[in-house]
Amino acid sequence: MKYLPIERDLFIKNRKNFMAQMKPKSLAVFNSNDIYPISADSTMPFEQHRDIFYLSGVDQEESILVLFPDAPEEKHREILFLKETSELIAIWEGEKLTKERAFEVSGVKTVYWLQELEKVFFELMTQCDTVYVNTNEHYRANVETETREDRFTKWWKEKYPAHSVAKSNPILQRLRSVKDKIEIDLIQKACDITEKGFRRILGFVKPGVWEYEVEAEYMHEFLRNRSKKFAYTPIIASGNNANVLHYIENNQQCKDGDLLLMDVGAEYANYSSDMTRTIPVSGRFTKRQREVYDAVLRVKNEATKMLVPGELWKPFHIEVGKIMTSELLGLGLLDKADVQNEDKDWPAYKKYFMHGTSHHMGLDTHDYGLLHEPMQAGNVFTVEPAIYIPDEGFGIRLEDDVVIQEHGAPFNLMRSIPIEAEEIEALMN
Repeated sequence: MKYLPIERDLFIKNRKNFMAQMKPKSLAVFNSNDIYPISADSTMPFEQHRDIFYLSGVDQEESILVLFPDAPEEKHREILFLKETSELIAIWEGEKLTKERAFEVSGVKTVYWLQELEKVFFELMTQCDTVYVNTNEHYRANVETETREDRFTKWWKEKYPAHSVAKSNPILQRLRSVKDKIEIDLIQKACDITEKGFRRILGFVKPGVWEYEVEAEYMHEFLRNRSKKFAYTPIIASGNNANVLHYIENNQQCKDGDLLLMDVGAEYANYSSDMTRTIPVSGRFTKRQREVYDAVLRVKNEATKMLVPGELWKPFHIEVGKIMTSELLGLGLLDKADVQNEDKDWPAYKKYFMHGTSHHMGLDTHDYGLLHEPMQAGNVFTVEPAIYIPDEGFGIRLEDDVVIQEHGAPFNLMRSIPIEAEEIEALMN
């Protein structure tokens, strides 16, 4: 791993919190992700399933975590099953977790090799009544691939059909949405790496550079700071490309007079950052660009203040919409008639700002969190208002990541990343 070791106390605490919500005489199983093939002998880079990582810190393929708090034998209350390592594997693939190292990483004392799984699992299944399956129930999920988790669930249901089934996901949605201090420190590290990338490109961007060159500058800075990759597919959108919400081609030349919208974030230790900044390719905003930029920044600042414990996600977005409507009226993009005659299901401001303002963030860029429950301290949210004006050839989006506090305004994890127009112009010139 490129990242530095994480305190195992985090994973011990996460397992304790999960097991506290399990039914009596139940066990829960969590699988690593597969390594997915491309073609021939090529594979995609391995990405650990965030749930087993959250509960164990194990960042390795072919790993299984079993939690059974009521197990008759104390040693079977937490179990890791790992692919057996060897000197040959170490030579060809690099070092894998030994049983001793797995304990150091996770705090799980009982570690078996995978070939012992069926025998041990049979014993556990004779002692439990309910099995928690880990289905993906994120509100944005759209999974067509059968996962390792899916195959495991299919296997045990066929072999042990008399057991009851429960769901891990509702527990994880609630637990993962509230970040531990160690997690916030890891997200802060990801944000700090993103800042280094942004400051690097401020001295690089000028008329004539290509969007993919800007992407490369970010990647260079991320890698040299222990990030293995972008937290998500980067958007480097100049000119009218910024009006395509998920523009990822990044293959156009940046021209004098264009704005450059960059939605990028580094990952660190599997934790995400999520930043958007919009800068002038020439180093100076035009008067009109600056008017719109300042309007978006005002909306972001006002929206941020509203992220406090007890706030509900839907009413929050309605209020942000009202602030945005006021700014669009001031910019002459809407008039009073547009607002008076608007469709309540699709308000007038949606013509220029059609997506949401905030989403949960953490181990996943669009992280777990129950949107129908009130916000609480420890939630990490993005704040990303925007104004898109295809007729004027530019779009502006600004985005920071913030932690909701028990009292007062949220803590901005991107507080040191330049965002004021004057500072951006000064750094570019």
